[in-house]
Amino acid sequence: MLILMEPAATIRQTGEVLALSERVNLRPYLSQAQGRRVIALTSEDEALAEQVRALPGVEEVRPLHDGAKLSTRQFQSRDSVVVVGGNAGSKRVSVTRGSMVVMAGPCAVEDRETLLECARFVCDAGAQVLRGGAFKPRTSPYAFQGLGVRGLELLAEARAATQLPFVTEVLSIDDLPLVAEFADALQIGARNMQNFPLLRAAGETGRPILLKRGMMATLDELLLAAEYVLATGNPSVILCERGIRTFEHSTRNTLDVAAVPVLRRRSHLPVIVDPSHAAGDRELVGPLALAGVAAGADGLLIEVHPDPDRARTDAEQTLSLPQFAALMPRIRSVHKALHSGEGAMEALAGA
Repeated sequence: MLILMEPAATIRQTGEVLALSERVNLRPYLSQAQGRRVIALTSEDEALAEQVRALPGVEEVRPLHDGAKLSTRQFQSRDSVVVVGGNAGSKRVSVTRGSMVVMAGPCAVEDRETLLECARFVCDAGAQVLRGGAFKPRTSPYAFQGLGVRGLELLAEARAATQLPFVTEVLSIDDLPLVAEFADALQIGARNMQNFPLLRAAGETGRPILLKRGMMATLDELLLAAEYVLATGNPSVILCERGIRTFEHSTRNTLDVAAVPVLRRRSHLPVIVDPSHAAGDRELVGPLALAGVAAGADGLLIEVHPDPDRARTDAEQTLSLPQFAALMPRIRSVHKALHSGEGAMEALAGA
């Protein structure tokens, strides 16, 4: 149920609602929407709803049924700010509405020299977060699966050298404590979007979660996956559109550009775009990245490698260092045009 307090409700009156929820062993989630406090409870018990309605300061109690709750604008009208980094010597990066946080780096950590070269370059080019996989989910069991613990150690070394916080994928609950010990943010990949035990466990680490949309998932399913993390009390979730599987074979996946404004309308969580996995072709990464920015994305996730043709994973869709350097000013130009007020669309057309 969703409990809307009166605009003039006092802190004490809000506290009485919270105390009631705790007495019946329900975890209350407190937020702000439309200028008033809002409390969400994961219960639709009508007897409890009647008790809540009788409390002073309560204006309305609404059912929430089975849909998304904590991720919605109905629960929280203001945009969430997800902070990545700020510890272990890394910069503090905020991902929120209107930000343009570029997360860049190799698909997989391959060796120390390649990672450090790439990390230093993307940092100098303007990336704010380093991406790189230590554990890789591969379709073939014979493909490169990542360096594991050694990969995490190298990512930590790259963070120390550049001050860039890093995000890396976690594949299983067994790996979670180790990955969370190293990483600034945890990526839940498309294949694991509906791995509900992993979502819960990842949320309980308190680390920011970058949640990728499953290749055949609806936006409702993506938001419900986010609920698993939010319901642990961890508010730091970044949604990622990375393309969905359709009948079209011209690209690896079909980038659902419309998902960006739809998610931003329905949810307070930040939304980023992964043009690399949508494209599957490095020549298409730039246009899809710019499309994501123009659609209102709050950031991008881009694969970059010093020698992409020799990359051990996702070589075809990985940008070279010069390609990434050339793309960054265009990203900034489109983002600036989108947020410049009058004349934005004219400037955007010329970008």
